[in-house]
Amino acid sequence: MAKKLLHSVRFAALEAIERIKRGGAYSNLLLNELLTKNQVAKKDAGLLTELVYGTISRKLLLRYELEPFIKNAKKVEDWVETLLELSLFQMQFLDRVPDHAIINEAVEIAKFRGNPGTAKFVNGVLRNVQRKGVPSLDLIEDPIERLATEISLPRFLTEKFIHELGLEKTRELGLSLLQPSHVSARVDLRFITRKEAIEQLKTEGIEARASEISPYGIVADKGFLAGSDLYQIGLLTIQDESSMLVAQAMELAPDDQVLDACAAPGGKTTHMATLLGDAGKITALDIHQHKLKLITENAERLRVADKITTEKMDARTVNEHFPANAFDKILVDAPCSGLGLMRRKPDLKYQKQPRDFVNLPKIQLAILESCAQTLKPKGRLVYSTCTVAPEENEQVIAEFLARHPEFKKTALQLKGKVTQAITDDQLKIYPQDFMTDGFFICGMEKIEVN
Repeated sequence: MAKKLLHSVRFAALEAIERIKRGGAYSNLLLNELLTKNQVAKKDAGLLTELVYGTISRKLLLRYELEPFIKNAKKVEDWVETLLELSLFQMQFLDRVPDHAIINEAVEIAKFRGNPGTAKFVNGVLRNVQRKGVPSLDLIEDPIERLATEISLPRFLTEKFIHELGLEKTRELGLSLLQPSHVSARVDLRFITRKEAIEQLKTEGIEARASEISPYGIVADKGFLAGSDLYQIGLLTIQDESSMLVAQAMELAPDDQVLDACAAPGGKTTHMATLLGDAGKITALDIHQHKLKLITENAERLRVADKITTEKMDARTVNEHFPANAFDKILVDAPCSGLGLMRRKPDLKYQKQPRDFVNLPKIQLAILESCAQTLKPKGRLVYSTCTVAPEENEQVIAEFLARHPEFKKTALQLKGKVTQAITDDQLKIYPQDFMTDGFFICGMEKIEVN
C-alpha cells in the first residue's frame, strides 16, 4: 500500500503544495518540473494540475470552510491542514472521484505520513464535512471579508481592487482567477504557419487553436505543448498571449539595435529576435547570472542565438555602461508585483505586501530613467509589466513623462479585440478580460525639444 501511495497523484499533489507553501518553488515552475521529469504519469498530469492549482487558489475559502471542523483540535500540523484542504477541494469542485474514495485515500496518506491518531482525525473531519456540509459565506457579516473569502484573495488586495474597480468588478476578477489557465505558445512564423503548427500538433494528440489575442499565438485545449515535437525543435515556445503583444508594440525595423533591459527568461527577447534582420541585434540584460543562462538556452533552442548578446547588469545602471544614442529601441519589461499572473501562479497572491506597491515603482522609474539616456532621438521606448496595479503602470508613466519632456506616448499598433483594452495610448489587460495574464504596455518616443 505504501508503494502505491508514493505514486498516487494526491500524494504528489500534497508534496507539491507543501513545497510551494515553504517557498521552495512557484506552482507553475514546480508542476512543469514534475511533468517534464516524468515524476507523474502522463494520464495523471491534468488531475495533478487541477489539484495543486485548485487547492492553492482557493486556500482562504477552504480554510474558512474547514475551520468549524478543526477549531477544537489541539494542534493541526501544516501538512495535515494541507491534506484536508486538498481533499475538501476535490470533494467540492471535482466530480470524477466519489467522496468515499477521496476520504479513504486521505486517511491512508495520513496513516503513512503520520500515525493512526492522525488518520482518525482526518477521517473524522472529512466525514463530518460530508455529513454536515460547509458553512455558508452568508455567515460572514463584513461584505469585504465575505468577498475576500469567496475569491480567496487577501483582504488588503481585495480592498485595493475594490478601490480601483468597484466591488462587482473585483468579484469578477477574483472569480476569473479560480478558473484554470490556458496554456499558450508562440509559433515561429519564419518557419511554420499557425495553421500548419495546429495540424502537426493534432497528429500528436494535442488540440490547439489560433489565439484571438496575438497573431503569433496558439492556445492548447488538450495536451502538453511543452512535450511536443515542435517545442523540442524550437518552432514554438510556451508564452502567454498577452506577453506576445510586447514584440508587436516595439515596432521593430530589420536593422534595429535593441536593448532588452530586464530580459530573463527570454520569451520577449527571443520573440523580438525573430522579427529582426541580419543586421539587427539585441543586448539582453539581467541582474542575475543564472538567469542569463536561461536567455542563452532559449535563444539557442529557438534559433536566434546569433542575434542576442547577454550581459549581467542592474538595469538601473544602464547609462553608466552604454553611451547616449546607443539603441534604436529599448524594452523595459520591468520587475513588478506580478498581479497579472495570479491565475498561473496562485501562490503569488498570498506573498504580496502593501509595501510592494511603494518600493517597486521606485525601482521601475529608476530603470526607465537610466535606459532613456541611451536611446537615440526618434527612438522607441516600450514599458511593460505583468501587473495591473496603477502605481506600477499609469503612475510610473505619468511620473516619467513629467520628468522627461523629450518623451511622448505614442499609439500602440495593435489589432483585434485587444484594442478595446487600450486607454490613453496604454494597454491594460485584466486577467478576466481575455482569460490571459494581466498585462500593461505603453510605448513612448524620444522627440526633439526646443
